[in-house]
Amino acid sequence: MQPAAPETLIDGYRRFRGGRFAEERAHYAELAEGQTPHTLVIACSDSRVDPAAIFDAAPGELFVVRNVANLVPPVEEGGGLHGVSAALEFAVKVLKVRGVLVMGHGDCGGVKACASGMDGVPTDYLGPWLSTMEPAREQARAQIGEASLAELSSHLELVSIEHSVERLKAFPFVADAIAERNLEIHGARFSIADGKLEWLAGDGRFETVSIR
Repeated sequence: MQPAAPETLIDGYRRFRGGRFAEERAHYAELAEGQTPHTLVIACSDSRVDPAAIFDAAPGELFVVRNVANLVPPVEEGGGLHGVSAALEFAVKVLKVRGVLVMGHGDCGGVKACASGMDGVPTDYLGPWLSTMEPAREQARAQIGEASLAELSSHLELVSIEHSVERLKAFPFVADAIAERNLEIHGARFSIADGKLEWLAGDGRFETVSIR
């Protein structure tokens, strides 16, 4: 027997229908005809980090794919079930987004698990997924040397974003879009505790975004 819908979700839906949907009904009617998001955001599944809320984006502005630790996987040929790669292909080739943003965040549990050596991480799906972060972990450890787990995790959050940005460029259709229509590739980290946003600059450093 199918369980009843959770009250928290139904209550939220009712607030949405009586509030935002009612206020923006014309906009939703337009969206029903199709979507033209300007940016694909590859973000973490963490419940505390909502790209639409962070960027104050209206429905239809962002095409968002979320996964544990906001990772971009390596290019793999030959088909298969590749959710992030499929979303990337759809956003770039079909929706023709203007930019792709890899957005990490502070205090990321997935990154911490990798930094700690994958102790206690389930091995069926999560372990293999997080293992794509190993090259970034090795680089982060080499860069900061002896450090606490908290320090290594924080640095790995940034290095992993850099690695995902580079893996994005390895997808042939992404490289083509960069060359043919100047597709922009970005990286950023959001701090849950203080709301700070760090943006990956052209020189490879992360710079804090000014709030004026």
